[in-house]
Amino acid sequence: MPRYKLTIEYDGAPFCGWQIQADQLTVQGALTAAVAALTGEHVLVQGAGRTDAGVHARAQVAHVDLSRDWETDTVRDALNAHLRPHPVAVLAAERVADDFNARMSAVKRHYIYRIINRRADLTLDAGHAWRIPRPLDVPAMHAAAQRLTGKHDFTTFRSTECQAASPVKTLDRLDVSREGDQVLVYASARSFLHNQVRSMVGSLVPVGDGKWSADDLGAALDARDRAACGQVAPPDGLYLMRVDY
Repeated sequence: MPRYKLTIEYDGAPFCGWQIQADQLTVQGALTAAVAALTGEHVLVQGAGRTDAGVHARAQVAHVDLSRDWETDTVRDALNAHLRPHPVAVLAAERVADDFNARMSAVKRHYIYRIINRRADLTLDAGHAWRIPRPLDVPAMHAAAQRLTGKHDFTTFRSTECQAASPVKTLDRLDVSREGDQVLVYASARSFLHNQVRSMVGSLVPVGDGKWSADDLGAALDARDRAACGQVAPPDGLYLMRVDY
């Protein structure tokens, strides 16, 4: 059976996350239904990452095995036709080797978290960013974020529902920068724990508020205790931007 790599964009707001669930609208469920409408077969679309409810993707990657050899443009266009009106789009479909696995073959995942740092309410960005009305000290946030890069036990920043075998991960990048009233947090690693990015962002905000120092953030990491984590940032501002292979 030919294997296809799909690059997918979606607005996570109406979905209960990526992973298929009974009686719930999910991204994986919508894609699997679109494949069934195209081929008449129920074949699970397997993704590179299980984004949470409300989390978005600019370039999620998935793979699927189809029963016949379709032109890649046909796969892309037909799936998009069957995905409407869901806010999901297959940006590209590519033929790949049978041993390609969207999840297991990935070598790095890149996320961006968007904070809108202004007093006014969100209009166009409602549901797509976290509004924080207080001024944030972005250089302090960036400096503190470097305490989290490298290989660590990230238990503090791990959901209690996380199913990963180990809390030890290597965080390659955690940068914070400002573009006007937008504060962007860039996170890159081979893999992340459940809620890790949102937990780290939520713990950087007290640094931006002047309530925590870089040492306080480092102490939270060293505590290896979920209770030491700051507020978990809402899903609205998180985007899976790219997966490297």
